[in-house]
Amino acid sequence: MVTEGDPTDLVKVLHLLTLSFSWGMQVWVSFIAGFALVWQVSLHTFGLVQSKLFPVYFYCLMGSSAVSLALYAVYHPRELLDWHESLQMGLYFVVLVMASLNARWFGPAATEVMFQLRKVEEEHGLGTQIGLGSQKEEYAKLKEQDPKYRAYKSTFGRYHGLSNLCNLIGFVCTTINLIYTALNLSTI
Repeated sequence: MVTEGDPTDLVKVLHLLTLSFSWGMQVWVSFIAGFALVWQVSLHTFGLVQSKLFPVYFYCLMGSSAVSLALYAVYHPRELLDWHESLQMGLYFVVLVMASLNARWFGPAATEVMFQLRKVEEEHGLGTQIGLGSQKEEYAKLKEQDPKYRAYKSTFGRYHGLSNLCNLIGFVCTTINLIYTALNLSTI
């Protein structure tokens, strides 16, 4: 629908590649890598991998979201937007905000508390098992007996939950933007 300053083919390809990169990265990190890894390594190794992977993931997502938003905004002036384009612009912005929250606050906070949890678990001989099911009773017993551990678990759950929520919201927004883009390839 927008007619002012049509993007070049290079800009269209860059926009589509950036959006596809974001979506693919979100699918891989959110739904594939973690589920595959959690059954292959110990809980503490899994946490260590996530502590190194997630900052890179969040900042790459933040960067690609900023590029997508900027490219879309440059070629879709606010005055000429219909409601579909306004929605798409808003979705790009939401992804950027969610990735920024994860990169700046929720991810680092969850990682910090995870390392505190890990220290307590190591003191009690936990965290070296592979998979999630083993030693459930020992974890429950530790949570029941140690108020510091219980507080760490609660804090970790809160930050981890907020981080997951931001990630899921960002994924849904990116998916909708990818669908909009696919249905309107001629107007990227």
